[in-house]
Amino acid sequence: MSMRKLRILTGDRTTGRLHLGHYVGSLQNRAAMQHEFDTFILLADVQALTTHFSNPELLYDSIYDVAIDNLSVGLDPEVVTVIQQSGVHSIAEMTIFYSMLISVNALRHNPTIKTEAKNYGYSDLSYGFLGYPVSQAADITFCNADVVPVGEDQVPHIELTRKIVRKFNDMYHTSITEPQAKLSVVSRLSGLDGNAKMGKSLGNAIYLSDTPKEVQNKVRKAVTDPARITKDIPGNPDICNVAKYHKIFTPGEYDNICSMCRSASIGCVACKKILTGSLNTLLDPMREKRAYYEEHKDEVTQIIHAGTEKANRIGDETVRMMKDAMHISI
Repeated sequence: MSMRKLRILTGDRTTGRLHLGHYVGSLQNRAAMQHEFDTFILLADVQALTTHFSNPELLYDSIYDVAIDNLSVGLDPEVVTVIQQSGVHSIAEMTIFYSMLISVNALRHNPTIKTEAKNYGYSDLSYGFLGYPVSQAADITFCNADVVPVGEDQVPHIELTRKIVRKFNDMYHTSITEPQAKLSVVSRLSGLDGNAKMGKSLGNAIYLSDTPKEVQNKVRKAVTDPARITKDIPGNPDICNVAKYHKIFTPGEYDNICSMCRSASIGCVACKKILTGSLNTLLDPMREKRAYYEEHKDEVTQIIHAGTEKANRIGDETVRMMKDAMHISI
């Protein structure tokens, strides 16, 4: 008898197209692991509402954009399950059940919540924003996911999920899976402007959907060693943002590029040209797949609907089990 594949639950907020930071932090690994794990991809439109409630048009378009971005990196719709979060009824029910087991103070002191509230400039938190880690616990456990790939900043959310699940299991003698966090090898890609993070709202991102010309223009403006004013001045790759990109996207030439930079035998323009070539070589197959799916949006809709229907079948079973354990089934 073959062993059951471990189930992974991962996904993206539907607040715009995905960029290279998402690719190195998550999408690349998803594509690599899709045959090893039973992979569930969540299009997190409910979570997106916590910060973009007043912009529903963006969320609608982004459901397709994020789905297509996932498909364009090589995720196989015959293998992975693509789910629209708001279409899974059990997530909403489980969020309510779980919310009874966590205090407001515990949510307020969650370090990720505090950081994100500061980043968005929120001084008065909405109920939805404050409680989205509880909803995230339901996202993960409606399907009894074993593994959740995350960056270090999301580890507190997984620990909170484990705490909630443990408390529910102890209280009602259930066997909901306590998920394990799987840390990304590269958890964060710096922005083109040198910012520690590449972000949709920071204007410093290269998107997976960017054209070759857009990539060229963005790389040309990327921050390098600020002390290297002219080509004949030796550079310092250790503080050069473009060098960080070469380490990830031009690994075979990285040492040589750094050596040439230090000896002033290559200038920043030529260095950026090499990076542009590497990035476009990476993105070209994605562009081809994206073009196909953008021409066949009905196929994308079918993929999302099929995945969401499957998620509802699984989630309904989980909620039925929970309600039986809680003695509220009639």
